[in-house]
Amino acid sequence: MITLEENPARQDIETLNRAIIEFNRDRTGEDNFKPLILFLRDEQKAIVGGIIASTSWNWLYIDVLWVREDLRKYGYGHSLLTAAEQEAIRRGCDRVFLYTFSFQSPSFYLKHGYEVFGELPGKPGKHSCLFMTKQLQVTSII
Repeated sequence: MITLEENPARQDIETLNRAIIEFNRDRTGEDNFKPLILFLRDEQKAIVGGIIASTSWNWLYIDVLWVREDLRKYGYGHSLLTAAEQEAIRRGCDRVFLYTFSFQSPSFYLKHGYEVFGELPGKPGKHSCLFMTKQLQVTSII
């Protein structure tokens, strides 16, 4: 029986996640998934930016990079991205991938050495979803 559940129990979601992790580990011999979370906080400790990412199989995957709008153009995004890349290198990663939308300033990533390797036009509407990657340079943290 297939069920559509708009508010599934956290335990049910964890069951699926554990199952695919075990499947992957059985085939690759590795289980090295590790979250990589960075926060940018103001003087009151409020979150004003950050990165939600993870490392596994020698790759860094960036899911979210956000800086509050009034703090953009001050180098915080650059600092967050650089810190995530350096931690990924420390963890043994040599590549990074992410996806972003055409309205989310893909030029930011292009300026940091990322390349587009795929595009979904029309997602959403007149915009595009861009898939990007970068080869990490181990010497960049020395």
